[in-house]
Amino acid sequence: MPRILALAGSYRENSFNKRVLAIAADGARAAGADVTLIDLRDFPLPIFDTDAVERNGFDAQALRLQDIMNDHDGFLIASPEYNGGIPGGFKNAIDWASRANDKYKMYGPIKGKTAALITASPGQFGGIRCLAHLRGVFTIMGVHVLPMEIAVGFVSQKFEVDSGELTDEKTKSLLENLGATLANVLKT
Repeated sequence: MPRILALAGSYRENSFNKRVLAIAADGARAAGADVTLIDLRDFPLPIFDTDAVERNGFDAQALRLQDIMNDHDGFLIASPEYNGGIPGGFKNAIDWASRANDKYKMYGPIKGKTAALITASPGQFGGIRCLAHLRGVFTIMGVHVLPMEIAVGFVSQKFEVDSGELTDEKTKSLLENLGATLANVLKT
C-alpha cells in the first residue's frame, strides 16, 4: 500500500487549498493508498538561514518534517498562488525539508519520490502560475511530478457556503482522479 503525504502550502485555517487537497486525498484513499494529511502550522519554522543553523543546529521542527516526508512514498500538494509563485511560508518549509543535516543528505527525504500538484484560487486562472513554480522547485529536488495538474479557478464559487461542501461535480471528479492517479502510479 503506497503511503502518500498530503500537505497544503496555505497556513489559513479554512483555506480552499486545504479543502481541495482533502478531496484529492479521498481519491487516493479510495484507490488504496494510506494518506497522511498534515498542516504546516504544526511545524513552526524560523526563516531558513545557514548561519543560524551553524550557530544553533538544525531546527527540530524541520527534522520532524523531514522524518514525515521520508516515511512516505509520494506527495499530494495543494498550494495557493501568491504573486505568481509559492507562498513564502511554504517555500521556507520546502527549503528546510530539502537541507542536509546529520540524519539526511541534501534532498534525502524527498528525492526520487513522486508528487501530484494542485492549486486553487478565487480568480479565473486558479493559481496556474504557481504550478510552474512548484514543478520547477520539486523537479530540482529530484521529485517526479505527475504531468496531470489541477488549477481550480473560481474556487470560492464551487463550495457551498454553509456546509463547506464542494458542489462542482466536475472539479470533485478531477481532484479524486488526481489522488487516485498518484496512488496507482506509486503502486507500480
